[in-house]
Amino acid sequence: MSRTASSAARKPFDVCGRLPTGTTVLEASAGTGKTYAIAALAARYVAEGHVELRELMIVTFGRMATDELRVRVRERLVLLEAQLAAALGQVPPGTTVTPPDGVAALLLEVDRAELAVRHDRVCRALTDFDTATIATTHEFCLRMLDDLGVLGDPEPDGVFVEHLGDLTTEVAGDVYLRRYATDPAPLLRFDEATTLAEDVIWAGPIPLVPELGSGARADQRVGFAHEVVTEVTRRKERARYLTYDDMLTRLRAALTDPAYGQLAARRLRRRFPVVLVDEFQDTDPVQWDILRLTFHQHSTLVVIGDPKQAIYAFRGADVNSYLQVVRQSDSIATLGTCYRSDRALLEGLDAILGGASLGDPQIVVRPVVSAHHDRRLTGAGPPVRVRVVPRSDNGEPEPVARLRTRVAKDLVAEVADLLGSRAQLKLPEDQTRPVRASDLAVLVRRNAAGEQIRDALTAAGIPAVLHGSDSVFSSVAARDWLQVLRALEQPRQALVREASLTSLVGWTFPRLVAAEEGELADLSYAFRRWSRVLAGRGVAALLEVLSNDTDLSRRVLGRPDGERLLTDLRHVSQRLHAVMSSRHLGAAGLREWLAETIEQTVAEDASVGLRRLATDAAAVQVLTLHRSKGLEFPIVYLPEAWDCYVPTEDDGRVRRLHLGDREVLDVGGRDAAGRAHRYRDALAEEAGEHLRLYYVGMTRAQCQVVTWWADSRNTTTSALHRFWARSHRAGDPEPSYPPSSGPADQPLPGSAAPVPAASEPVLVVETVEPRPAVKQVPAQRPPHPLSARRFDRVLDVDWRRTSYSALTAAAHDQAVAGVSSEPEAIKEDDESLTLVSPG
Repeated sequence: MSRTASSAARKPFDVCGRLPTGTTVLEASAGTGKTYAIAALAARYVAEGHVELRELMIVTFGRMATDELRVRVRERLVLLEAQLAAALGQVPPGTTVTPPDGVAALLLEVDRAELAVRHDRVCRALTDFDTATIATTHEFCLRMLDDLGVLGDPEPDGVFVEHLGDLTTEVAGDVYLRRYATDPAPLLRFDEATTLAEDVIWAGPIPLVPELGSGARADQRVGFAHEVVTEVTRRKERARYLTYDDMLTRLRAALTDPAYGQLAARRLRRRFPVVLVDEFQDTDPVQWDILRLTFHQHSTLVVIGDPKQAIYAFRGADVNSYLQVVRQSDSIATLGTCYRSDRALLEGLDAILGGASLGDPQIVVRPVVSAHHDRRLTGAGPPVRVRVVPRSDNGEPEPVARLRTRVAKDLVAEVADLLGSRAQLKLPEDQTRPVRASDLAVLVRRNAAGEQIRDALTAAGIPAVLHGSDSVFSSVAARDWLQVLRALEQPRQALVREASLTSLVGWTFPRLVAAEEGELADLSYAFRRWSRVLAGRGVAALLEVLSNDTDLSRRVLGRPDGERLLTDLRHVSQRLHAVMSSRHLGAAGLREWLAETIEQTVAEDASVGLRRLATDAAAVQVLTLHRSKGLEFPIVYLPEAWDCYVPTEDDGRVRRLHLGDREVLDVGGRDAAGRAHRYRDALAEEAGEHLRLYYVGMTRAQCQVVTWWADSRNTTTSALHRFWARSHRAGDPEPSYPPSSGPADQPLPGSAAPVPAASEPVLVVETVEPRPAVKQVPAQRPPHPLSARRFDRVLDVDWRRTSYSALTAAAHDQAVAGVSSEPEAIKEDDESLTLVSPG
């Protein structure tokens, strides 16, 4: 039986009710406990005897989410085992067992014989927990291919590669020469062709449009794209390269094989009668094909997802696949209780988001109830605050760059005022306490904006850390190391002077200009000495010598961004030392490796060498909206909700869009036939994802959301303005794209979003007034008086480290006394023999 996605088809899901069968969709909302529901369902399926743990498969879409699921499922089973043991009277006296929640109470409501059986099942599951299949989608596909053996077309000599950047660049150049070497005026430029090749290969296995015959320039682009895909596939197979996409496509090919596909599917069904899939809004058509061919209508398939949080289209995730599953499912239920946010905050957000359609009429913000009836944050104003930046004195909209600066300054002042106020926070894990910097999160679109806000907070004396997804090899520290390595390889005056201005050496430009010949000679000598240290003792020793010679730590930490820079310098040095040791490189090889890594990071946005946190102290958390998904913070700041640039003219870029239910990649460029219609559709889909991105941002908060609105050319297309203007109310027609550029007609029309009546306001609109930022100094721990430590512990001499020889010494009349271990010098005594000649 199939259902539509109408509201009537949805009912609240009771985790203590009847266990799901067939294909069931559990539609969640932010903070409604998806992981809790999965762990509870897994415990019930196992304890009630429906499946063994090894017959239960749990799939999600990221390594961190997989690790969390594994921990939560095991914790649930451990707790359930203790509760079952307590019900059977098998717990030693004095042992404290956590009281059962609703799920555990349900499992305990049976007779003693069944209790014993369920206890045995849970104990067996814990014993065999390593056999549980809790994996990412790609890990699942790889395991299934291994299990299918020859049916899965194995590649035992395959080499896994995460990216095909080098191969794509090579193929793009070869194909371009093959097509245009003799063409004096090619319609496709080389740089345009290279970018096209990279976009097409990065997109993965997705159909390309338009067809040939869409215009001369479009045909050149389409033909080139198809030829690149064919050639990359051929060379990849010849080199036996395997990518993440290959894991998916190979398993789908095995399941659709006309001769053996049904046999392969039946084998997987027998192994996994129950399948639970988390974060299903991040699936794609290939992943759904695998689940559909294998388990849909054959096994118990429970998919849990929140289409309102589908924000990874740039990685290939396709929310339309989720909507297709909704249409084909046997039942649909919702998780309707939010365990994250206060009730007042949900009411304030509902005034902005409630009933809004996020890019599709089937993706609607539905009401949820809160498990937290009282406000946990006091003294900080209403739970939702919208701060409006007024227009300039002449009434004209200001440039976007200037408005961004004004918003950033106001954000710093807001944070400073809050940390200097008497605001109190009460979370379940601790008593009522003042708000700390670590309770605040600033969510931005890009890491570049995050760095600017982090620097502004740090300059105001407010500790802040950026949880970036950028690589340390794109940092200033990496470039400084590269300059120093060049000078160490060839200590010529020009290179030495250039390297002296880096953070590793610490000279300033005025000092370099005023330096006398003697100082420059000493500097050159220092570089030659450091070069010998590098050659003889490695990068770690070089960093230690540099630190001592240039007072590196004190000097760098004196800068506003000192902790960040020092962390990056040490991080790069550790990577350099590891590479130098493993590859036996000298200064020239090390310099070349670092230069290539920096270039690759910039060109491909590589994830190698993700930057470490600069400090573990209490600090404001600055991170991107994408990275914040799955996290929660007491107070959330959204400084960019008003700012969304949409090009008014077609830029000719490759774009994803849907033609019906089919996702395609438009590679034809701006001159292709039908491009205008496809371009508008692509922008509309991107606009829907933009709304979902800010739904994610607003729902990260536990107690308060502070956001900004400013009148600019980027405002009408922004999430906050569109939410407030109610342009995406469920049932309202979708707006046309591209939207008209220009300032908003009126700032935040209050009549468009009525605020629910309450004893205290849940949403306020405030005007940003000029004010200086309050200087905040991070709290310093009072220094402890120095004193010599005293050893006042008692040694437990009953424990010791010993050897087999010592244990058997008594049998050989050897005395053993005290706490001992075998010294290395007489290790061979264990194997000594006494030779006795016969007779």
